[in-house]
Amino acid sequence: MSKIEQIFKDALFGQLIYDGIITDFENLNSIIGGLDFLPTDNDRKTTGFQNHRLQDLDWWKYDFGSLENMPIKDLTNRMNTSPIHIGKGRKMSDYTDSIGEMKKILAE
Repeated sequence: MSKIEQIFKDALFGQLIYDGIITDFENLNSIIGGLDFLPTDNDRKTTGFQNHRLQDLDWWKYDFGSLENMPIKDLTNRMNTSPIHIGKGRKMSDYTDSIGEMKKILAE
């Protein structure tokens, strides 16, 4: 368990670079801090979003045959460029993607 924090941060940093989001590791590390694993609150919206992503992985499994053959950074990039809803309304401006939101966070 002690190495999971470093594995997570290294994987996130690598994915950011793959997605074209350039920052230094120290900046990312200062924003994240330490990882805390907490119980879920069973948020239905989040559960629905995660279930949709699992369906995407099942779909891609047919293209690549198995998890071992899947280009994980490419597939994660596909998910990161999919539209997500942020905000309370249903205006087009309430939709964005994960890459755009991450760029905003890192620019603060």
